[in-house]
Amino acid sequence: MGKRVIVKISELTKKHKISLRQLSRISDVRHAALSELANGKRENINFSHIGKIAEALNIEDIREIIDLVDDKD
Repeated sequence: MGKRVIVKISELTKKHKISLRQLSRISDVRHAALSELANGKRENINFSHIGKIAEALNIEDIREIIDLVDDKD
């Protein structure tokens, strides 16, 4: 059993009280990409997206955005 990285989009939008669309607008990351990340539908994570989200939400600690979980496979 390995590990996988998840992006905590839903937690971020709740915590910062914004919608996915608002996050898309302020971070300049496509809504579809954010939605796929939120739903675990993306195999690859674009780290420039992580940087844009961190900058948009004024986040200093990357652990607020991503987490490492045990892979279910």
